[in-house]
Parts: sequence; structure tokens; C-alpha cells
Amino acid sequence: MPRKNKKSDLVLVSEILPDQLNIFPAFTRPIFPGVTLPLSFHGNEIAEALQKAYDNENGLIGIVLLQEIDRKDIQNSKFYSVGTVAKIIKMSDDSSERIQVLLQGLQRFEKFRVMQEKPVQRWKVKYHYDRIKQNTTELKAYSLSIMSSLKELLKSNPIFQEQLKIVMSQISHDNPALLIDIVASMLNSDKKKLQDLLATFDIIERSKKLLVLLREEIELSQLQEDIQKQIEEKVSKQQREFFLREQLKIIKKELGLEKDDKAAEIEKLNDRIKSLKIPEEAAKTIDEEMNKLKLLNPASPEFNVTRSYLTALTELPWGIFSRDNTDIALVRKKLDEDHYGLQDVKDLILQFISTIIKRKTVAGSILCLVGPPGVGKTSVGRSIARAMDREFFRFSLGGMRDEAEIKGHRRTYIGAMPGKIMQSMKRCGTANPVIMLDEIDKVGKSFQGDPASALLEVLDPEQNSSFLDHYLDVHFDLSKILFITTANQLDTIPRPLLDRMEVIKLSGYILQEKVQIAKKYLIPKQMEQHGLLKKELSFTDKALEQIADKYAREAGVRNLEKNIKKIMRKTTLQLAEGRKKGISVSIRNVEDFLGNPIFDTEKLYNRNVPGVALGLAWTSLGGTTMYIEATALKSKQNGFKQTGQLGGVMKESTEIAFSYIRSLLNEEKKFRSFFEENFVHLHVPAGATPKDGPSAGITMALALYSLATKKAVPETIAMTGELTLTGKVLPIGGLKEKTIAAKRVGVNELLFPKDNEKDFTEIPDYIKEGLVVHFVDYFKDVLKIVYSR
Repeated sequence: MPRKNKKSDLVLVSEILPDQLNIFPAFTRPIFPGVTLPLSFHGNEIAEALQKAYDNENGLIGIVLLQEIDRKDIQNSKFYSVGTVAKIIKMSDDSSERIQVLLQGLQRFEKFRVMQEKPVQRWKVKYHYDRIKQNTTELKAYSLSIMSSLKELLKSNPIFQEQLKIVMSQISHDNPALLIDIVASMLNSDKKKLQDLLATFDIIERSKKLLVLLREEIELSQLQEDIQKQIEEKVSKQQREFFLREQLKIIKKELGLEKDDKAAEIEKLNDRIKSLKIPEEAAKTIDEEMNKLKLLNPASPEFNVTRSYLTALTELPWGIFSRDNTDIALVRKKLDEDHYGLQDVKDLILQFISTIIKRKTVAGSILCLVGPPGVGKTSVGRSIARAMDREFFRFSLGGMRDEAEIKGHRRTYIGAMPGKIMQSMKRCGTANPVIMLDEIDKVGKSFQGDPASALLEVLDPEQNSSFLDHYLDVHFDLSKILFITTANQLDTIPRPLLDRMEVIKLSGYILQEKVQIAKKYLIPKQMEQHGLLKKELSFTDKALEQIADKYAREAGVRNLEKNIKKIMRKTTLQLAEGRKKGISVSIRNVEDFLGNPIFDTEKLYNRNVPGVALGLAWTSLGGTTMYIEATALKSKQNGFKQTGQLGGVMKESTEIAFSYIRSLLNEEKKFRSFFEENFVHLHVPAGATPKDGPSAGITMALALYSLATKKAVPETIAMTGELTLTGKVLPIGGLKEKTIAAKRVGVNELLFPKDNEKDFTEIPDYIKEGLVVHFVDYFKDVLKIVYSR
């Protein structure tokens, strides 16, 4: 139902105000007497109460600020006790639940009693009139202060200028109460402070509080003005600098002193192109992209993409080659300077390099250095580059799963970039560096591609002369690069990739070599890194032997270096604590620095025991000795079992050895019944260590033969070799490592397969010194040698 508006004159001061009022909430700030302003209310109940007051109560209502708001039901909110009676001048509907009213504040009132709570609160009220008998000098002074503060606020706050001008033109200090209320209604102070001002009935006190609020408003306006000035100064300074910079560019351009960014970039690219010998295909692509770059706006995203592509193309070393060192004696000298021992490896590398020097090309030359961790594969590659006077670049393939890391990303992708091969060419600055691909046996594989397959093109001498990177999309000749790869094992390298490489095995170092490496390389290097002098720390040869044998018994020297570091750290601590005398590390005090030995002697048996034979094995840490034990249990149910965490191949070897010895002893009547009356158990000690491989065949067979015949195997003999069912002894690998392991435990008589005789001749003489070696073709040859004494 539409609500009616009725015309009404402004209320006179002399009108009598009712002692009961319907109370309506103010949410943001209180209303002051003498102020006309619009308010909006929500809800049907409030709208009806407003309409009723407008129609029947001369349009008079009470407006009170809410102290605590209840959003669910406004009438349950907590009201302040002091409010303003206001007259509704005009009402209008925005919607069914929203009503706009224009109110004129008339007089302060204070709650006396709540007469009604629903639908809207109705209070009995007490009015507080501003009765001023005469305008005292004090009150006049306060009025003048308020007017003065208003003028000051007018200067600092342009937002209220028009409003303040109107107020100041209409209000005189002769009516201080009205002046205070109207000025208070214009302030942006906190609603609690404004409510406190409304609830101050004494006009002098009210003037004091208003002056405080005015002062706060003036200070806030001044602070805003200061902030605004700072911002304007900063912006104007930046704009001024920008305009001056642009003007300077134009002036320099007109005078020919400077080119714009685009012209400078194009000139830079042209200068770079002139210094390169670019093939026809790449030159054509570069010309097309340069013409495109000239037409593009520097602000265009395509400009940056094209510039990045041209930069990548022109930073490659087209036609730039370093001069190789052709003095093979100097190459040998540099290799010897960097590495001790590894003579067989050095000889292979020298043969390889001499072929490159003779042919004047490295086409078809891809090396693969294979060996346990810490044997110096990476440092050998670096030494090759140094010896040949070539640039060296190394990156690891370990864990690589995306072929784009090798062949680059296509330029359609955001953030595309060339692959690792092209990046290495850019960094080296020559087209014939030595590039080391580390950990090639640990290349990953995923849905994003197979990097190992991408490497086929890189490492194939027939294809890498025209290698195509996806980002560059032009062919680049990689045939002049000497690629060196490293791996710990060959099993995980894909066969097509392995076929493209020349494999050089670094088997590791013997005890004497480790001692010399420690003296010549590791100790001087660590002394320098720890800031120690020769007089402050020294090592005896026996101490180094004990460290290498008891604490760092692996193929490489990484753990040996770690133990040397540990000794040096403890030395620096003692010196820091005031020790004056130098420290000498000898066999007597090694344990003081490194604790109890990690490795004990591998010799388990000190007397001859039937059923026990000593074998030789190869592990990732180098060679080691390995005992084989066999025992028999009297049983009506014969049989055979093996223990010691053996792999599938090794289990088959035990079964072959058992079958062969059983058939061999079946020929002798007194041993024929042994396997029929006994249950045989064969064990390889160190059960927690997985073991596999066929090379313990003859050792297992000899242990079973010794058990059956009750003939003990001499403790000074060790052996290795694969056995067949016919008794044939087949060749094995890791001969050098196994020989070193036997010598380490003092076993000087060794049995090797006859087909390994050629490998034994390649072992250095200082390793073979003092050894008695027999080469056997069949197991019967083993029996003749072992039991012929």
C-alpha cells in the first residue's frame, strides 16, 4: 500500500515535544540537533512504524546510535541512552522493505524508561534544552575559537570547502549551541567520540570537546596533505626524469651520437654475425629473422621472442675452433701431473689422442669411462681437455627424464630454450670442446620422452655432423667435439647407445697407489684448504697404509680423502686450543683420530678345515676374498641346500658344482655312498650381503670335494673361475681387482682360468710380484695343483 507524504513547515522552537517517542536506530554516527539529513531504514515493521509516526505523531521520532548491533534482530541491539528527537520532513519508498526519510534534528533527549520493545522500542524521554541566559565572554571566546579552527580546517581540507563556506556564512557565534551541533555533524571523527559530544549537556564542556575533535581533524587533514605532497613530488620527479631522458635520446639520435634500443640491438647482432663463419642454412634463417626484427615494434611480444632466438643463434661458435696440442709427450706429461697410476688407462687415452692428432679430426671418437665411484673418471676427462688445450664442459645426465633437455624445446612454448648440448657450445665458445656427459648409466625415462634415445643422435658419429636442436631449428656440426661419458656400470646403459662408445675401464687403485695419491695430491690439497703448514701436520707412509686399508678399503680414493679431512679438522682444533708442537700421524695414533678400524682382516680361518675353500670376488668397492663353507649331516633322506643370500646365477653355480662333484666321486668306490647317506649344506658367509655371479664355481666345487674326501684345502690358496657340468673352467672378469684382494690378505698362490692368462699379463708387475699363479683349464687341473704337495 503506497505511503502518503504530507507537506509540513519546519518545526518551531516553541513547539511542545512529546514525552514518549518511537526509537529508531542510527548505525554509523549520531544525529545532532539543527541538522537536516537523509536516512534509510529496512524492514516492514520499521517502515510501518515510521509511517504511523508521520501520519499520527506530527512526524516526530527518536534517533539513537546503536552501541552493540544484533544483526539478526535490530530491536535486540543495545542503544545508547542519549539521542535526538527529529521531525520527518519527507518520506519515499525505494522498495517494499526499504524506506528513505529526510529528517531534521530538533533536540537532545535522554532515556527515562522503556515503554515498549516490539515492533519498535518506545521510550519515555527527558529533554535537555540549551538555556543560555546571556552570551558570556567565555562562551563567546569558545565560539570564536571554533570559528577560527573551522577556517584553518577550510585551508587544509578542500573536500569540505563548499560546505564549510555555507555553514560559516549562515551561523553566527551568537548561537553557540547550534554552531557546535552543526560543526560536529560535519566531522569525520569516531562515532563514540561524536556520541560523547551529543551526550554532553553542558555547553561549555561541549565546546571544549568539539575543539579537541576539530584539532584532531585539522592534524589528520595536514597529514593527508603531507602524504599527497610527497606522492605528487615523487610522481612529478619520475615524470620529469622520463621526459628529460626521452628528450636526451631524441637529441643524441638527431646528432648521431646514439641509436634507439631497436637500432642498437640490430647493430649488435650484425657485429656478432660478421665475426662468425655461418653455414648457408643458418645464414638464410638469420637473414629472415633479422628482416622480421626490423619490421617489429620493440613493444611487441614478438620482438622479444625474435631477438632471443637471434641471440641464441649468433652466440653459437660457428666456425670457431681451438688449436689442439699435437705434442704427445706434453700430453703424457700433463696426464701424469694430474693422475698417479692408471697406466693402462693413460696408455689407452694417449693412443686415442694420438689417433685424433694424426687424423686431425675426432669423428667417431666417443669415450666411456666406467668404474666405481671415486676412481677419478670426471678428473680424467678434465685432464684430457687440459692435455689437448681444449675447452671443457661437464653436465650430469643423472635423473634426466625429458628429451627436451638434450634437444631443446620447440619455440611454440613459453620459456623455450636450447638444449644442454647447444648451451654447452655457447659457454665453451669453441666448436671443438671436450664435453663430459656424467652419469650416463643413470638417465631416467618418463612420459615426456627418453633422453637416452635423444643421445643416440648426439653420440652417433654418422649423425652428429648435422645435429638439429628443436629450439634453433638449424643444423649444427658436433663431429669436432670430443664426447666423454662416465658410468659406474654398463648394465643400465641401453645397448644401442653403448655400441656407439669406446669403453675404458677404471678398475681402481691398489694400496700402494692410494698411498702415493694421498701423498702427492690429497694431502697437499687438503693442507691448503685447511690452512695448515707442513711443520704443523705430517703423515708417515705406514699411517697412510693403515688409513687406506682399515678405513677406506674401496676402489676409489673418495673415502680416503674424507678420512684425511677428518684428521685435519681435529688438528686445526688442537692448534686453535693452543697446541704449539706439530702433529705427526703415525700407525700408533691413527685410531685416536679416526676411531676403531672399519675393515678388519678378511682372513677368517687360521687352520685347515675340510669343506672350506677361499674364493675371490668382485664388488663395486673393488676385489674381495670370499670363503665357501660346506658341511654334511647324516640322514636317511639325502639332499642339498645353500644359504648366504645368493642370487639366481650363484645358486645355479652351486647346483652345477654339487652335480659335477657327485658325478666325479661316483667313479671312486669309497666316496660313492657319501652323497647318498648325507644331507649337504653349502654356505657363503656374510649372509646380510647379497651375492651373485658364476665366478665362484670352482671354489664351491673344491669345498664340496674337500668335504666328501675329508682333505683340507691349504689356507695359502685362493681361486676364481666359472665351472661347467663337464668340469670345464671358464674365464671371469675383474682379474686385477681379485688379484689385489688376494695380495691384501697375504694369499700368494692363486688359481685362475686358463683363458684369463692374457688378462693377467696386462696387470702391472708391482702387483704380480711375489705371487704364484696357476692357470687351469679343467677342474681336475685344480685338484692336481691343490693336492699335489
